[in-house]
Amino acid sequence: MTELWRYPVKSMGGEQVGSSVVDQRALHADRMWAVRDLELGAVTTARRLPTLLGCTARFVDEPPAGVGPGDVAHVVVTFPDGTEVTSTDPETMDARLSELTGTKVALVPLPPLDDKAGYRGVLATKKDIRKQFGVPDDEPLPDFSMFPLSKLATLAIYATPVGIFADAYPLHIVTTSSLRTMAALGGDFDVRRFRPNIVVDSDLEGLAEQEWLGGVLRAGEVTMRVEIPTIRCTMPLREQAGVPADPQVMKTVSRHGDRCFGVYADVASGGTLRVGDAVDFEAPASPGAIAGSLGRLAERVKRNTVKASNKMMPR
Repeated sequence: MTELWRYPVKSMGGEQVGSSVVDQRALHADRMWAVRDLELGAVTTARRLPTLLGCTARFVDEPPAGVGPGDVAHVVVTFPDGTEVTSTDPETMDARLSELTGTKVALVPLPPLDDKAGYRGVLATKKDIRKQFGVPDDEPLPDFSMFPLSKLATLAIYATPVGIFADAYPLHIVTTSSLRTMAALGGDFDVRRFRPNIVVDSDLEGLAEQEWLGGVLRAGEVTMRVEIPTIRCTMPLREQAGVPADPQVMKTVSRHGDRCFGVYADVASGGTLRVGDAVDFEAPASPGAIAGSLGRLAERVKRNTVKASNKMMPR
């Protein structure tokens, strides 16, 4: 394991750490804050307000053990012009963020688990998805059928899973082999574009982490279940703090990765991760013939369900 990243504020640049405790929620103190669109009354992201990517965030002090929903640590946000504002000054913070985005917004902490309204998102339309994922009108919407239906149902109501301001899963993993392979095909594949939590050093060729789907990774004291590929929106091609805009990045990901780069993982068992930890992969058990047939049937049913939902989505 060559890098560990945490992101104090969703949709802003994060900070590297040498080690981190990992629990069922995420890396310690990951995504403790987010930006809320006050007009829409919902958590928003850089997919809607891309100028947020020009900011970076760090904690004022190292967050103590136990921080989480309803109990967060204060952050410092560095704006694109270099000025810094802390979350202890919410009036200035919200004014600066609103000026930056051109939208009335506020920086909000991770709500308690019982405050479900604090996690609500904006009802997505086909127009929204096409804009956020860079899909022309004459092309089909992205294929979200790799997501479990339960996850899709959650994300239809909430901007993020309850308990974390991450897009879908607690952990996002990429390999150096994927970064290297894609860069050779065209584009600036700076790791910061993709906002991973874990970067695994790999001397393999190709998109190595895609071979881990369905399996288990073990690193340090932590066990992770690799769930689905990370489908990419337009955020990686945009200008970010220290990273220039590069439209070629998403052209390469779309052409050679079927819009996916990196993988999402759930935490099977927590513990401490450290940069330098060896990473071991355990492949999924091969299903029997009957189980395999049932699995393929279930996958077809799910894919058809997602396609039907896309058709019913507001334009």
